[in-house]
Amino acid sequence: MLLKGDVTIHAPRKKVWDFLTDPKQIAQCAPGVEKVEELEPLKRYRGVVSIGFGAVKARFSGEVEILELNEPDFAKLKAHGSASGSVADAVSEMNLSDGPDDSTVVNWTANVNVSGQLASLASRLMVPVSQKLAQEFYERVRKKIETENASAPSAG
Repeated sequence: MLLKGDVTIHAPRKKVWDFLTDPKQIAQCAPGVEKVEELEPLKRYRGVVSIGFGAVKARFSGEVEILELNEPDFAKLKAHGSASGSVADAVSEMNLSDGPDDSTVVNWTANVNVSGQLASLASRLMVPVSQKLAQEFYERVRKKIETENASAPSAG
């Protein structure tokens, strides 16, 4: 399933980039994240995520590998996780560009493939729930960055 969207964050691109490439910040914004551990800085991470699709719940443990980083414009990562009887793979990309009034526009895509028990039990809920979780993540990111940006002293 292909998920995509965009969000405008009222903060400079460098600040948005630094936030989105910090696993501790991401973990605080991503719904269902229980644990994130750095294996190689800006390269590989391990984590645990709990996701619910209606009455069907799954707890995935897996790894995220950063495939490409082009600061502060583009990031691509690959994730692989497994839960009881299910496997999930995802490739995600983020394009950052300057928006009006010193804002940053983040265009994102996530190509997610879930197979096994979870896919057969909750297939019709996967796309809407996954899209909602992704939008919720980027909304939390936006609020957190904008709050920090507003409280930071302005240079000048």
